[in-house]
Amino acid sequence: MAGIHLDDLDLRILGILQTDASLSNIELAERALTSPPTCLRRVVRLREAGVIQRQIAILDHAKIGSMLTAIIEVSLDRQTAEDHAAFEAYICAEPAVTQCYRVSPGPDFMVVADVTTMAAYDELARRLFTSSSNIRNVRTFFSTHRAKFEANAPVRAIVDQGK
Repeated sequence: MAGIHLDDLDLRILGILQTDASLSNIELAERALTSPPTCLRRVVRLREAGVIQRQIAILDHAKIGSMLTAIIEVSLDRQTAEDHAAFEAYICAEPAVTQCYRVSPGPDFMVVADVTTMAAYDELARRLFTSSSNIRNVRTFFSTHRAKFEANAPVRAIVDQGK
């Protein structure tokens, strides 16, 4: 958290926005126990500082159609910083990829992709993983049940670690 100090009001605002970013400034201020002008100034400051990167809608996969979530381990042959950056740019450009993490130990990357069918996954895997000469190994797991999905960061824990 270098460069910006987050106080209790900032943390309340962030916690509320993570739960429902569609609130009006007046509703947000009420829930955060502050005035609307103060709340708006804080939100603008948090956006400008990059603490709030963007606001999104989280969709219910069951209501928009069947989704197959693939959790993919990827190991690269070459391990240079340039090779890692190139793979990240390549994989993150794919719309079906919803998450990408560089991990250690084990594979180099964990990638999460959402597709509609197994045939769609097969097409995705052929396109993404057979055309790159730097991919050594790919292993895919398929989610059979999603018990929890949250995009919320534990803001209090993050701030406490920085002290």
